[in-house]
Amino acid sequence: MKILRSKIKIGKKIKNIYYRGIWDENIFKRSIAVVGSRSMTRYGKEAVDKFISAFVAEGVATISGFMYGVDTEVHQKTVDYGGRTVAVFGCGLDVIYPPENEKLYEQILETRGLVISEYEADAKPHLWKFPQRNKIVAGLAGLGVLVIEAGEKSGSLITAGLAKKMGKKVYAVPGAITSRVSVGCNNLIKNGEAIMATSVADILKIKPTVHGSPSTVHGLSPQEAKIYKVLQLEPMDLDGIALKIGYNVIEIGSALSVMGLKGLITESGGKYYLNRS
Repeated sequence: MKILRSKIKIGKKIKNIYYRGIWDENIFKRSIAVVGSRSMTRYGKEAVDKFISAFVAEGVATISGFMYGVDTEVHQKTVDYGGRTVAVFGCGLDVIYPPENEKLYEQILETRGLVISEYEADAKPHLWKFPQRNKIVAGLAGLGVLVIEAGEKSGSLITAGLAKKMGKKVYAVPGAITSRVSVGCNNLIKNGEAIMATSVADILKIKPTVHGSPSTVHGLSPQEAKIYKVLQLEPMDLDGIALKIGYNVIEIGSALSVMGLKGLITESGGKYYLNRS
């Protein structure tokens, strides 16, 4: 696909940018920048899935920086859920970085998204270019910036700071106080530099979605309902679930296998997690 040129307003400045995809100014009017750690945890991945699925359902486009971790997950989930996403490069559009995202690059274009850059097509990635890219990520986002997992010196905090200077809203997902990749988010909230967001309702001012209780999830056996209720509180391993509800591990293992086939749970690292809808 041919590289084209356009102009965008970032803050008070007009920038010349290069792009591939379908250029539509309306995509930016109802858009959210979602950024975060390159060292994404399981919690971060779940948070991305929760927010992106809801954004797509509400017709909100996503914007991110196409890097490892949260950025890539944001673009991929938006594509998977049938939404539109904008990837802002810190290099030229003929240089796919990271190279592992080559397929994602194609998927973004196939789903009416955009890949954009202020650099010439063959420009290589350099560290100094990424903070410059962050300014575009923040500047294009009509609804503001959402930070999902950020360390104490994360580049995502730069994006949040740039958004604040532009008068845009900044949101942050709180994380565990024991997690180094949640320090930045928690500090943003603690210092009043970001609005705490635990669901899309906090950003779009819509009625929050209430996750189903065991009684509202169809087709659960009594044993599966007990497991479902336990996992609503926190992820657990097989022994922990068995201890909590008083069944032996063989029975629990069998029930978990069935729930996995039903798409209700996922196992990772020996623990079982509810698949949030």
